[in-house]
Amino acid sequence: MQLKLGHIDYLNCVPMFHHLASCGFTGAIIKGVPAQLNQLLAQGDIDVSPSSSFAYGQNFENYYLLPGHSISACSQVQSVLFFSPLPLEKLRGQRIYLTGESATSVNLLRVLLHEYYGWEQVQCEVPKQPIEELLAQGKPVLLIGDRALKAALAPENTDCIQYDLATLWHQCTGLPFVFALWIVRKSIFDQLQTEILKLHQQLIKSRELAFADLHELANTTRPDWLDTEQLVEYWRSMSYYLDEQQICGLNYFFKLCVKYNYLPQMPTLNFAPFAA
Repeated sequence: MQLKLGHIDYLNCVPMFHHLASCGFTGAIIKGVPAQLNQLLAQGDIDVSPSSSFAYGQNFENYYLLPGHSISACSQVQSVLFFSPLPLEKLRGQRIYLTGESATSVNLLRVLLHEYYGWEQVQCEVPKQPIEELLAQGKPVLLIGDRALKAALAPENTDCIQYDLATLWHQCTGLPFVFALWIVRKSIFDQLQTEILKLHQQLIKSRELAFADLHELANTTRPDWLDTEQLVEYWRSMSYYLDEQQICGLNYFFKLCVKYNYLPQMPTLNFAPFAA
């Protein structure tokens, strides 16, 4: 039985996926933005995926986590950006326009505004038109992934304030933020336990190969709107591990999501029982 693996189709996943085939992975890879992969995982159309931390919190009873893997940021992430015409302190009450690609980043912005900026209500909308058009009109917008990276570099956006949500989170909490976890469907685990364990080991090797020469990786994979040094700096700003500090940050995020009724209950972190 072939393992079906989700792949967030952003530059931040390149270090985990670029060498995966050469490390022995032979399963199917299904690409998409986080919101799409969250849905495919919940429907059972993929077996394992780096997916939104918030999506894990919504369905944690049905999932395991691969230990030691995440997509996190300790102080900045560079690709989860809130663009605002005004400082956050002066923005209260205005409608915020959100990307439809994310679950975690949207709820991170909400809980930050509630907990640390005193917003009682956060009015959000996922517009039908491209969010970049609203950004050009001076509206407050949240962008993630490659689109956020590209918008941050665009000369026409230099007049607005750019808030890196990982930086805001770290300033407010002193903790790293975990944007994505490697999630496994419990219902498939027994059938594919050997393949999932191999994937866990292959991811470690793939990550090691990538970080052994990030410049070579960037030269091979970068888009034309980003130079090599910018891409290397971007990858180095993130963490692909899941350690005790990141787990503390993750649990605190979940706690705030429960406090403000974005999650119905506090999730439990269920790690894949490879020894079982």
